[in-house]
Amino acid sequence: MRTTRSVPARPALIAALALATAGSLLLTPGAAGADPKPVTREGPAVDDRAAQAPASATRRALTEDVPTGTTTRAYPRRLVLSPDPENPGDKSLKPGLTPYHSIAPKLNALQRLGDRVSVEVTGRSAGGHRLYLVTVTAPETTRQARAQERMRELIRDAPAAAAKSREIERAYKTPVFVNGNIHGNEWEGTDASLKTIERLATAKDAKTGDLLAHSRLYFNVTANPDGRIAGTRANANGFDLNRDFVTASQPETRAMRQIELGTQPAVMLDLHGYVNGTLIEPTTPPHGENYEYDLFLKNTYANALGMESAVNALGYTPAKDGVEAAQIPFRDQEEGWDDWPPIFTPQYAAFHGTVAAHTVEIPLAVNNEEYDELPVPELRRRSAINTAVAGAAIDATLAHVREHRGTLITDQIEVFRRGATGAAQVPVSAETVPGVPGIGPEDVYTTRFPRAYVIPADDARAQRSGPAAARLVDHLIANDVRVTRATRPFRLAGRTYPQGSYVVDMHQPKRGMANVLLADGRDISGKVSVMYDISGWSLGRLWGATVERVPSGSLRGAPLRAIGEAAPVARVPAHGDLRLRLTDPREIAALNSLLRQGVAVRRADDGSVVVPASARRAARTAARDHDVAFTATRQTGTAALHRLRVAAAVTPGELFALREMDFDVTPVSTAVLNAGFDWSGTDVLFVSAGLEHADLTVPARGALDAFLDGHGLVGRGATGAALNAAAGRLAVKPVEGNADANGVVKVTNTGGITRGAPDHGFVYAPLWFTDPGPGVRVEQSYGTGNPLVSGHWRPLPGGTGGPAAAGGQASVVSGDHTVLFGTEPLFRDHPKGEFPQVARALFTVAHSASVKESG
Repeated sequence: MRTTRSVPARPALIAALALATAGSLLLTPGAAGADPKPVTREGPAVDDRAAQAPASATRRALTEDVPTGTTTRAYPRRLVLSPDPENPGDKSLKPGLTPYHSIAPKLNALQRLGDRVSVEVTGRSAGGHRLYLVTVTAPETTRQARAQERMRELIRDAPAAAAKSREIERAYKTPVFVNGNIHGNEWEGTDASLKTIERLATAKDAKTGDLLAHSRLYFNVTANPDGRIAGTRANANGFDLNRDFVTASQPETRAMRQIELGTQPAVMLDLHGYVNGTLIEPTTPPHGENYEYDLFLKNTYANALGMESAVNALGYTPAKDGVEAAQIPFRDQEEGWDDWPPIFTPQYAAFHGTVAAHTVEIPLAVNNEEYDELPVPELRRRSAINTAVAGAAIDATLAHVREHRGTLITDQIEVFRRGATGAAQVPVSAETVPGVPGIGPEDVYTTRFPRAYVIPADDARAQRSGPAAARLVDHLIANDVRVTRATRPFRLAGRTYPQGSYVVDMHQPKRGMANVLLADGRDISGKVSVMYDISGWSLGRLWGATVERVPSGSLRGAPLRAIGEAAPVARVPAHGDLRLRLTDPREIAALNSLLRQGVAVRRADDGSVVVPASARRAARTAARDHDVAFTATRQTGTAALHRLRVAAAVTPGELFALREMDFDVTPVSTAVLNAGFDWSGTDVLFVSAGLEHADLTVPARGALDAFLDGHGLVGRGATGAALNAAAGRLAVKPVEGNADANGVVKVTNTGGITRGAPDHGFVYAPLWFTDPGPGVRVEQSYGTGNPLVSGHWRPLPGGTGGPAAAGGQASVVSGDHTVLFGTEPLFRDHPKGEFPQVARALFTVAHSASVKESG
């Protein structure tokens, strides 16, 4: 445990965050520190909200392109923004903050204040709102801007040379990224940013002049305009954007990613709320094992001290204002606020060279029940305090950048140098990170990077890979990971790989980014008692492509060519009937597009589908649109398939994944069914969240039961299993594991639903099934022994609910046109290789039900 502290240790997460909502329901400042409510997470451990996002938001998210900004231009960059219609329903108005419709006029006015402020549109949100990036810096000619770009690339691509560059030491502008309002109902980061921009635009003091002459300050003014307007944490698709960086499913996340790639910030702030006192990272253990954590901790802790001092210097007190002193989790807490997964904005930034990155949680809650229950004057008092606190954090960070820019850039260069040369990580200790108190063995997390990863060509004869490999390669490239492709067969570490295979050389500047995405990860169940969010996420195990870790060997002389995108997969044979595999979500989407056109598709015995030669033109379009491959076949197929109409009481991530596979989905919930739902247009029901049989009215329950008597049901998790039991469908006993458990698990696939699925799955609040009755088939089981590969899964206090109890038990079962999942095959739109299991389940139960009905 930590040995050096400035305040007493708080041993667990509940204690550590006990002040998170202090005073949240109290009206008088003097009483605001009383009766704190314990908080264990931001949001519930299990997402049981039924998704309601419109299909238009999904379409925008799947098609929205982020401007690449390839043309170097001078600063300032003038952009006159057209105004948005005034919206009196904007939720930010009540606490006295800036509504979204006022931001464009405000940015226009700020640009007119001088030559320091530039505005760009980085894309649109899922709800269709513009995303604004504001840059504040001293003016630059086009030539000077090109020089900055050249130096930035030198730092990343040739760090050894950059470390010796006098030009970089003298002239490079330190990039700083301030991200505001990523959680839509944590508003004040936007307002603090606007106030800071306004001050910097006109300040005449020498310190400001020096700062802007030697820095570029980038403000993502509102990262989540949908949530800002609606007063919701999530965007219009129901996604928590601060959990989306591994997958980057949402346009807002991709815009933030592009900002980080294009600016390469050395320092970043992500402004959140609400934890009282103000929480300023660095975090508690476990620490991400793929970071250069010694450099990250050194700089992040130093900047945190400055922010803490600035926030406390505002003079707010518990007695007078209901505001507690600021806290730094690394120093003040034992566990529960970790930086292990790369899903959070600051942790993701570390993989792109950010050496000081912080979540800052401002103190006084003004959202959720406080928003509804507190008087407007109290909400506005709190939001004014919060805006001042966020502003103090920004100002302190800018002061730190001005004073320490040389160290910040030197350490960023060192991050990239270690990656490019394959240097060993440096474990943190009192010697390697002097000045940071309380470093102990619990803070030491490092990994052994492999020499390379290989994604072999799926079809050696055709020298091609399938859609899963292509998607993974394109995703790696989008995250600035360098990928090469073999121009002929080659040997590496004693194995021959075919031409067309992809190779990720781990001697590259962003090796941490490559490894955090592709590696298995680690079982950290024994390290800490609780985790803040997910603990396992491996794309190598969950995205459906074959990914081979090559621990050692030489790539010297290997026939590898750098690529900017994966080779196209799409192909259709010139003659004969066509076969389409259904082992990837793109193949499911292609199938659904054909069914939408009325193509006579039939199921094949091997789990694929057969498309008649007469539909070759439609198949070519589907192959091109979804980048999938058809092969020639002599199979005739069995039963004909038809396009499904799915009613879905599911989480936002699941709804998004279903639409990504082009299913025709209608969101439902207990409330929707109670209001009267017409089941006549539905083929199958998918339930995982927000639908409780016992809470239905008598008419709604009767209508649901009548639908289920003859139609298919797919259930996931405890909610799906409960509906199955209430409806008397599948005779199994669901067993709930530890609800806080999550991670990557080994599975064994034994049924048609899981044919061709990866041998790993994802769990979050895992479930398994015992005591199968007649007609119940086990489609998939958890691996025997301890199935957890990476993540955090402990038994409950009584010894039940752990991974050993789940080992060998059924994770997916089927029968009587019903399928139940105990895993999370669509979790947050992430485990792409598992998506087809759900698609197969929907097709199987819907068509078996229709056959039974017609018989």
